[in-house]
Amino acid sequence: MFFEGSEKKIEVVVSSATPSLRRLGDAFWAQVVASANAEILSKLSNTSCDAYILSESSLFVWDHKFLMLTCGTTTLADAVLLFVDKLGEESIVSASYQRKSESLSHLQASSFECDLSRLREKIAGQAYRVGHLDTHHHYIFCADRGEQVCPPQSSCELLMYHIKGDVAEYLRSDNQTSNGIRDMLRLDTLFPDFTFDDHLFEPFGYSINGLCKDRYMTIHITPQEKGSYVSVETNLHFKSGSFNIFSEMLNMLNPRSWDVIGFNTKLTTDGFPACIAVASCSLTLAPGETVHFNQFHQQSNEVLIPESL
Repeated sequence: MFFEGSEKKIEVVVSSATPSLRRLGDAFWAQVVASANAEILSKLSNTSCDAYILSESSLFVWDHKFLMLTCGTTTLADAVLLFVDKLGEESIVSASYQRKSESLSHLQASSFECDLSRLREKIAGQAYRVGHLDTHHHYIFCADRGEQVCPPQSSCELLMYHIKGDVAEYLRSDNQTSNGIRDMLRLDTLFPDFTFDDHLFEPFGYSINGLCKDRYMTIHITPQEKGSYVSVETNLHFKSGSFNIFSEMLNMLNPRSWDVIGFNTKLTTDGFPACIAVASCSLTLAPGETVHFNQFHQQSNEVLIPESL
């Protein structure tokens, strides 16, 4: 059983003159999500943000910004275009669209190139590929700024591939529970003072959103042994208190390889498992705004097991 866990991601900031995006209501956001071939499963709110768990990943809505991640064969570009049509191009201050190379790209409804062509009909901007076409790589599109965002937005992502060990086996087991996953990942310790909303999928798969004031976190787990994938994203600095959140996650989930992507956030590898830094890139998207890409592999030799086809 295979599921494409790698996510597409859009982040849009609207002008301060635009009415609060939260006031658009659940019906509006359900329409946006449906246009990407996903649906809203649950909602968590505080005074700063509305966080929705989707059938494929998550949506976060602040007063003047929204962030949406979708996995599987979703069509996130359609959601972006619908949003722009509803609010108008003049309301967009900044936008970035990010997509990782898929494991089974031929099953996707569109390619990044197709998405880019359609997005550029509504939003002017620059696009880049980071990484080689014949291996693991990322795409990113960044809109030309209408005005400077102050302060600059910052966030960090940890993308893990081929997890193994006790936690991985639990995530594939028949007796897993939401509380059990939270406990094994020590989320109350790593994200203190956060309120959580989660969903356990059948037969496998787990999503969780968390909010603390204007801070967010989200984790999505596709644990299937063939093509396992885990993403962790937050605008809380990954070195929080006495913990390096990413190091803790890496040591618990024991992935064979992983990426760390920081938007206006530089990486420190303190506490990482023994690994080789395979590739890195720092890309300036706008004055004062830089995205850092880093790829790592475990420092060990993998014994391959042939599969019958």
